[in-house]
Amino acid sequence: MLGVSLKLGFDRYSPHNLQLPWKLLQIGLLIFPLSPFLGAVSIGFATLFSWLRQNRKIIHTSINQGFAVFTILLLISSSLAVDKPAAFIGLFNLLPFFLVFAGLSALIQTGNQLKRLAWIFVIGSVPVLIMGFGQLFFGWTSQLQILVLDVAIASGGSPPGRMSSIFMHANIFAAYLAIVFTLGLGLLLERGIGDTSTSSVLRWVLGTGRTRKSLNPYLLLPLILVADFAALILTNSRNGWAIAIVACLAFALYQGWRLLVGAVTGIVASVLLAAFAPAPVAQLFRRIVPAFFWARLNDELYPDRPVALMRKTQWQFAWSLTQQHPWTGWGLRNFSALYKAHMNIDLGHPHNLFLMLSAETGLPATLLFFGLLGWILFSGIQLLQKSHSLITENRVIIFSYLVVLMEWLLFNTVDVTLFDFRLNTISWLLLAAVSGITYHYHQHDARKHEIGDRKQG
Repeated sequence: MLGVSLKLGFDRYSPHNLQLPWKLLQIGLLIFPLSPFLGAVSIGFATLFSWLRQNRKIIHTSINQGFAVFTILLLISSSLAVDKPAAFIGLFNLLPFFLVFAGLSALIQTGNQLKRLAWIFVIGSVPVLIMGFGQLFFGWTSQLQILVLDVAIASGGSPPGRMSSIFMHANIFAAYLAIVFTLGLGLLLERGIGDTSTSSVLRWVLGTGRTRKSLNPYLLLPLILVADFAALILTNSRNGWAIAIVACLAFALYQGWRLLVGAVTGIVASVLLAAFAPAPVAQLFRRIVPAFFWARLNDELYPDRPVALMRKTQWQFAWSLTQQHPWTGWGLRNFSALYKAHMNIDLGHPHNLFLMLSAETGLPATLLFFGLLGWILFSGIQLLQKSHSLITENRVIIFSYLVVLMEWLLFNTVDVTLFDFRLNTISWLLLAAVSGITYHYHQHDARKHEIGDRKQG
């Protein structure tokens, strides 16, 4: 994409027989934003080769067995659904990605791989950002969908006035930007001052030069992050703003930057007071806070929104469905038809992943699913607390991936990323990365203890 041949390397901590799938994964992820079809093919082959070469490990991993049980519950729910064809079609938003998760979690094993993937996310976002700014400020529009490229740009954004770039909605684009922004911050904080030349940066990112610990901060990275943050604001997505703030606060707390924590907290408090405080107090803060922010938060920017489109209405209806069929739900993709029959309006989902799954698949399946996600996150936090040298030198980048997972969970409390192919694939890749590296290091520690016990015996 950048006119430079890729030399995609592995590292000495990973098995030699996984180098081919690792290269395929990197190539696929790099082209994935602009060409989901070709990117998915490459990622799919990476998954397949990983399964073929690590099938015993994959099958005997507890987290994968948990997703196998979840799969059975989904099949039971679909067989009992009100609209069975819709429910079985809905399985394709989940089941193939369980296979991808299992294969890639066996492939991604080291901190060096996490850094490489983070850089690919950042570099791959550049053309997406350019198209987003072109869409909003220059009226760019196109509908080019062929095997090699899948670019659809709505002039003025989708919805109008909100940057969405090549994504189907501004909120989805905001979720993508938040991932890139967080991983980019991790890369920026992970390195010390060193070589900042553009050629050195590209050589390291593309694997055409020697990796040096002194290489940082990269010259391009701060520019990309500034553009990413600006685009995030222009998506006009309250969800995106919230998780960007979470990312800044998380890194500030992690680094011990109390002044920055205080500044961000003060800015957030000012915006919230301008939006929701009693009139005299709100008017005071509205003199300094742009209406673009506070009016978006309290919905004064869109005062004529129908009640049926309010998240509170959707959540109440979804929970009522859960209460009626708490064990197996109504079936995947059944919410839309039920909501339309009740509210006479088309709505794809209830803007909350937990409520959507509980209504469509039942509480047991939903609790199992979020229990598995929680276990991945908890295992990653446990890993971060270890003092192993390989973990210590990758602590910041591991932390950035954990922040991304927390952001994903937060975002899915007010929206659902499941139905966008790009974002759904990226989400499972990130989950696989955290699961894979935690499993690898836990196994590494178990082998060390076993060897130590043998020597003592």
